[in-house]
Amino acid sequence: MWIGALLCHGQSWAAEPLPPKTSIALEKLHDLGHRAVEFSSRASELALQAMGMIGIHYKYGGSTPESGLDCSGLVRYVFKEAWGANLPRTSAEISRVGETIEQQDLRPGDLVFYNTLKRGFSHVGIYLGDNKFIHSPSAGGQVRIESMDLSYWKQRFNGARRINEPEPQ
Repeated sequence: MWIGALLCHGQSWAAEPLPPKTSIALEKLHDLGHRAVEFSSRASELALQAMGMIGIHYKYGGSTPESGLDCSGLVRYVFKEAWGANLPRTSAEISRVGETIEQQDLRPGDLVFYNTLKRGFSHVGIYLGDNKFIHSPSAGGQVRIESMDLSYWKQRFNGARRINEPEPQ
């Protein structure tokens, strides 16, 4: 990729090459911009799909918005609709898919896991950014956004995973 500068010479414009270090820096910035757009697009797809589920009632074993969704049903439904990805049925099984990431490295679209039933990885949600996640909580509840900063969630945090978008077929 050639990046140059337009310089005005009287009434005409001429393109002159930039110094090599400037050119390399601009190319890196350009690449970062493309990655940011790809990342934003990835996160937006999942987040928008998930936020469209807000208010859907919780149902144990539920896997569709019409019948209700449990936590893993929500995650499976969102990833299937947004990416066509087929994830396992339970939160414990989902916790073994993708790559493990540290809490400080969370990005929108990552999965967050909690120990809510005195066993690891018994609850899952989708990270939205700003220490917020969306999930289907429990009987009587509805899909909603919550803060990971609440002491209940802080005490039960079990880990996080990143699921990579499937390659286009």
